[in-house]
Amino acid sequence: MSKRKSSTVSLILIAMIGGLITALPVRLPAQDNAGKAAISTAALNKEVKDFLAKEVAVHFGDIKSLDPPPDKVNGSITTGEYTWGSFMRVIAAQSDIGGSRVIAGKDTARAIAEMGLYEARKGGKAFSQLYAAQALRHVGADLSKNAVWQSMNASEQKEWESLLDARRIYNPKTRQVINLPENYLGVAARIAAYAYEFGVMKDRAFLDSLIERAAVQFTDGAMYSDDDLPHGRYDRYSNEYVRFCWKAAEVVGRKDIQEKLKPSIKAQMRLWWDLVSPEGYGYNWGRSQGLVSYLDTLEIAAFLGENPEFRPAPITDIAGLYYQAWRWIRGGYIDDRHTFNIFAFGRGNYSYISIDREFQQIATSLAKIIVAHDSFMKTLEAEKVAEFPAHPMLRDVARFEFFNNSKDRPEGVWVVRQGKLRFALPITVGTKPAMSDYIAAPFGLAGFENPVEVVYPSMVPFIKMEDGQTYAACEGSSLIEPSTDGRSLRVVWTKWGRVGSNAGERFETGITSDVVWRIDGNRLTRTETLTANKDIKIGRWWVAVPTTADSEKLGMKGGHRTDVFNGRDGKLKVAATADWPFETSLLATGDSKLGKGVLGAIPLHLIYSAEDLQLKKDKKVTWQLILEVLK
Repeated sequence: MSKRKSSTVSLILIAMIGGLITALPVRLPAQDNAGKAAISTAALNKEVKDFLAKEVAVHFGDIKSLDPPPDKVNGSITTGEYTWGSFMRVIAAQSDIGGSRVIAGKDTARAIAEMGLYEARKGGKAFSQLYAAQALRHVGADLSKNAVWQSMNASEQKEWESLLDARRIYNPKTRQVINLPENYLGVAARIAAYAYEFGVMKDRAFLDSLIERAAVQFTDGAMYSDDDLPHGRYDRYSNEYVRFCWKAAEVVGRKDIQEKLKPSIKAQMRLWWDLVSPEGYGYNWGRSQGLVSYLDTLEIAAFLGENPEFRPAPITDIAGLYYQAWRWIRGGYIDDRHTFNIFAFGRGNYSYISIDREFQQIATSLAKIIVAHDSFMKTLEAEKVAEFPAHPMLRDVARFEFFNNSKDRPEGVWVVRQGKLRFALPITVGTKPAMSDYIAAPFGLAGFENPVEVVYPSMVPFIKMEDGQTYAACEGSSLIEPSTDGRSLRVVWTKWGRVGSNAGERFETGITSDVVWRIDGNRLTRTETLTANKDIKIGRWWVAVPTTADSEKLGMKGGHRTDVFNGRDGKLKVAATADWPFETSLLATGDSKLGKGVLGAIPLHLIYSAEDLQLKKDKKVTWQLILEVLK
């Protein structure tokens, strides 16, 4: 029961921004055929191909010269990293799959060559290299017959060869990628595999060593890859990484590597199927969400089409999910601007998705759709799937999946799909301590959304100690105990992350945080018990519940406050109790970073806070947060 003496409510309203929130039109995903019992494979194929042919031609047609390339295409800025590597893959894939070297009345071969030369000369790396290799491969792996390659003189071909050199991002002496996350080993392996296939790189020993190094986490027995060894960062890149390793091994016939990757792929695909929403949204935490997660669904569906042994569900259900992801992607495309709606009011993006990379994001997205769609349609045709359900059959799930179960820092994710409760609660390490995108919160819960890339106490309290340092229960954990039925989860932190320190660092605070999450119908409860090993004074304790709601209704009963938030995701009821007095406030975020979510605005935050909190040695104190999805 709460011992708080009073509850104060402060609502910060910025009239102009508040008016803007309500006045702006909401762009919903397109719903063509959404009400139909079954979707025609042929009709979907035509819709997607017609869209791609039109948009690729519009973009290619707007490029008048590549010497130098334009700063904008159809109003979208092109000056960011990976831009021309990304777009050359678009026109190469569309030319290959569409069956014509001519797009928008222009020959594509020399244009691809010039984009590659531009990337080579300015030191393009990583995905610029991979996309260049994939573009070249679309035109033909035999370079003696490849129109792009043959359009260049010997000097230009040498420059292109440098673009296909994986050593731009990989140091063979240290066997590490250069200042990049671990998943880029998969990128390097694919670049090298294609370069070997083309014959521009002949060092088979180097290639084998790189592929083996890239796959080592999986071949050494890990089901999931740590993207920031040895700190323990787990997110969507683990799934993409293992697929990249598989593709690299496949290109050069390393069946032994593929065999060792199979256990991981099977486990990761099962987890993805349990994570994914009925709308096709997969991994909902980490530094790549929003549009990227829907594109993931198309690419994963294509991979599962090509590799049926890894399918976690029948192909018709995978097709239904593919269709739902496509509907969201298509609905998020602004036809008259020829761009994806990723920089609108209230839409947040991780820092690598900057406005100078808008055209690069368009290009990368179009290329992913072109290639994944062609592959998946071929699967449906081969398996004689003429139609499929518009909505996939997704099983109920409540389970915990360990990413690692080490004694020092166990990590994993609690996956729940039960009635109105759908969420993934990750226990992992972020890019910074207490980073909102990685914190132990129920990502995907209706009405709740984390602001993008901010250090913030989103459902995980911050405590400011007397020395002025701020800590949070994050950066992995000390103990994880899932219940046998998957309906509750206990996580303990004896060491805490400290705001402003390095990712993965943990510190002794003298306080143990023991958190139990529990499901009861449509209610999710978080109960946290704090125990100090000495008398400790906390200068400030505070925690936030960011919501997608644009209105709030306050209720009081028996001295207890309840907030009901109503918005685009329905209604979310929130209440809290504590063994200490605390204040409650409501923040209207306006156009600040706190108001930007990956799928839309986060207009209101409910904030609980207390000052000068006294913890007595070995005396347990508890606070509880109750979340209920009403509709």
